[in-house]
Amino acid sequence: MADDISRRTLLNIALIGAGASAAAVVSVPILAYLLSPLIHPAKSEWRDMGPVANFKIGDTVKADIQDPSPLPWAGETALTAVWVRRNGVESFTIFAVNCTHLGCPVNWLPDARIFLCPCHGGVYYANGDVAGGPPPRPLWQQPWQISNGHLQVKTRGLQVG
Repeated sequence: MADDISRRTLLNIALIGAGASAAAVVSVPILAYLLSPLIHPAKSEWRDMGPVANFKIGDTVKADIQDPSPLPWAGETALTAVWVRRNGVESFTIFAVNCTHLGCPVNWLPDARIFLCPCHGGVYYANGDVAGGPPPRPLWQQPWQISNGHLQVKTRGLQVG
């Protein structure tokens, strides 16, 4: 009979089917994980930074805030930071702590008045503009407001490039 399938052909079809099923079972959670930030982006929220009096005019200080998209099991990694500069009585500039190249945290060097990325040598002026290295754009600035004498910053997810 020409319509009969040989044992070898049947096993090949079964193995290909089992392999495709296993690949689908493994790839669906991976794809869901990778596409989740696009489907469910982190919501921006106002985070309290403390009383305005805690920030001295002319100083740039790092302040810790809760990450805008913490996972229930994130623990300490749910904390992130921003660089806060008080320019005047009610004037602030708040920079994201992350380099615009690949997202590494930048350091403020007060004596040199620059931000420095230790990962790839990105350098930013005090106003956040690129001074050198691979960063494609200035440091991100984040919206801020003063509410009941407290400084608040609007969170955002990690951005690079």
